[in-house]
Amino acid sequence: MTTNGTNSTKDAGKVFLIWGGEGWVAGHLKELLQQQKEKVFTTTVRMENREAVMAELERVKPTHVLNCAGCTGRPNVDWCEDNKEQVIRSNVIGTLNLTDCCFLKNVHCTVFATGCIYAYDSKHPPGGEGYLEADPANFGGSYYSATKSKVEELMTTYSNCLILRLRMPVSDDLHPRSFVTKISKYDRVVNIPNSNTILHDLLPCAILLASAGDTGIYNFTNPGAISHNEVLALFKKHVRPDFEWKNFSEAEQSKILKAGRSNCELNSDKLAKRMKDFGVEVKDVHTAYDECFQRMKANGVK
Repeated sequence: MTTNGTNSTKDAGKVFLIWGGEGWVAGHLKELLQQQKEKVFTTTVRMENREAVMAELERVKPTHVLNCAGCTGRPNVDWCEDNKEQVIRSNVIGTLNLTDCCFLKNVHCTVFATGCIYAYDSKHPPGGEGYLEADPANFGGSYYSATKSKVEELMTTYSNCLILRLRMPVSDDLHPRSFVTKISKYDRVVNIPNSNTILHDLLPCAILLASAGDTGIYNFTNPGAISHNEVLALFKKHVRPDFEWKNFSEAEQSKILKAGRSNCELNSDKLAKRMKDFGVEVKDVHTAYDECFQRMKANGVK
């Protein structure tokens, strides 16, 4: 199914098609493109269905596909441990199939991927050097992450493909998929610094990169790392003054999880440098969070 997001004819030569059109990130992208008066469509066609994908590309004739589809698991990635065939079908076969079909149709394809393919190690400790785009993945503690790192390596073969590595994305509301919403509802949280993606700041950058025809991999996070406690302290300061939380260790956390969790910092210098070409400053993660929670408060979010 395809839906047209706008009647604009701002640029008859540029047509965006968002895959996974009913999803959270897809909804934000659609709204942004509509605000920019771009021609945008969304689709829910299954990525692994090659005939349907080719038919959709032929019908809409996009110049740019934004792939927000995929399987992350509900309520979390632990689900993937018991549904491996479905995960492969979506995250590996489907993602590669859509990228390949776009390649054959000469369509630029932006894949909203994940940076949860790394874990802190001796060379990349908390507070130390962040992982670069070219660093090999070193985290396979969850089946979700294992499939993501493998498919990313294959996707880099395609000359039409832009890969954006998001981590722990956050929106300006308390959407169930937002990292802040998740940790605010946990009984206890670990306190580990991580790279985060503030959607308000970075999704406009995705549109700029796609429109410019950029390809390859970008660590798609706000510069720096921020701990769970720092995030929740800012949430308490701006949004919910009576909010309280408790911590526990990674060892304690592992006892209640089926799969491991990625904790790491990504180096986003490449993204920040590229954005300067567009006159855009990518705010550091602490500033970005502070402003995010200020917007929440202004919008009446509690």
